[in-house]
Amino acid sequence: MALSMCLCVCPGLLLLCMVASEVWDAETKPIDFVCNRAARRAMNIVADMESALSDCTGIVTFSTPVQLPCTELHIASWENKSHQEKRGDIVASLRLLIEGVKVLRALSQPGCGASLLQRLENNINNHLLILTHLQLSGPVVSPSLSCVPRSSQSLRIVLLRYNQLISGKLEQFMINLGNRCTSE
Repeated sequence: MALSMCLCVCPGLLLLCMVASEVWDAETKPIDFVCNRAARRAMNIVADMESALSDCTGIVTFSTPVQLPCTELHIASWENKSHQEKRGDIVASLRLLIEGVKVLRALSQPGCGASLLQRLENNINNHLLILTHLQLSGPVVSPSLSCVPRSSQSLRIVLLRYNQLISGKLEQFMINLGNRCTSE
């Protein structure tokens, strides 16, 4: 795990924050993410972002709505999906969200809000990289959404839905893949 320093400048407030990010080297494999719940929890930066958001002014709502990921998890239907379908569902939701975050970041002014959006985009991208490089057996399934996406102009709602996605569907998927982990 690498620590990097960032400087967030909000109107009238200078914030120094530490950002922990997972650095996946050439020897690390996505299966390591599957088998290490602590690594998955460390990658969930939503609580840190919500805390940093309270220190930023004027970025709680945006003029442009963001499409939200599909977070509903119906255990019975989820269990009937293949691993490929589960991954496709999560990947489609992450891609939908990252596109919206990129638009918001492009429209935002430099400063605290732009910094938070960059962190969110990087975190979503890290999850996408892990999921898309995860070796799964079975026929390849194109990513598809499992719902009709809703929209929100609230960064707090975006963070809430992102947290629900990674602590709900993504975590359940990792648990489903847990039988691939070796006991040490």
